[in-house]
Amino acid sequence: MCRFIDAEKATEDNPDGYSVSLLCRTLGLPRSTYYAHCAAAPVRQVRDRDQERLLGEIRVLHAGSRGAYGVPRVHAALSRAGRAVNRKRVERLMRENGIEGVTRRRRRGLTRQAKRAVFAADLIGRDFTAPRPGMRLVGDMTELVTEEGKLYLATCIDLGTREMLGWAMADHHRAELPVAALQMAAGRGSLESGCIMHTDRGSEYTSAEFRSAIQELDLRQSMGRVGSCYDNAAAESWFALLKAEIGTTVWATRAQARADVFRFIE
Repeated sequence: MCRFIDAEKATEDNPDGYSVSLLCRTLGLPRSTYYAHCAAAPVRQVRDRDQERLLGEIRVLHAGSRGAYGVPRVHAALSRAGRAVNRKRVERLMRENGIEGVTRRRRRGLTRQAKRAVFAADLIGRDFTAPRPGMRLVGDMTELVTEEGKLYLATCIDLGTREMLGWAMADHHRAELPVAALQMAAGRGSLESGCIMHTDRGSEYTSAEFRSAIQELDLRQSMGRVGSCYDNAAAESWFALLKAEIGTTVWATRAQARADVFRFIE
């Protein structure tokens, strides 16, 4: 009501307006309330300017993440930048202005058992830690969708450092793809003899080609149960982070998807 009175009252710019007393009487608003509203105007202006600056910072962070950041990451980025702001305020501003992050959606996995699969025992047991680097690796594969077709990514992560030691991308997910990622990890990292390589039971990992690579590199193969994402949660969570950070769900070309993944990893 006070803003209505501001718009309708008689001023130099609005000589045809009504008196404040008439507007207050018509609206049933005490004049003291309206004058208190006027007295607080400078404070509101400062608050509104601060809110506009905050909204601008939120838009910059959201755009810089390519639309990936939601409320938690935007709030964390503001805190790192020294901006002391309540998370609920960030959430309200983003909601009111239609600023949303990428929601992690579960996709159908690539895990398929081969007809003559040879399984390995689970040597990890959901313990995704290692006392030192080079003792335990986890690997998995995911698909990235492009307008040219799917692109597949295979990874090898060291549980001692959480570092991506090996990775490979191709337009197929044959056994040679995870083998290439494993060979990169062996070439870049100081893997101990008997280092565990833990994966799911996908046909690529139960293949003779992958088993041969494990033996040649003097590693030990480990597998979780089929259909249980928790048995390979460290690798699964890395893919979830990748897709949330990159923010793009469909790329125009495979080359663009490769470039984004390369920048994220390296």
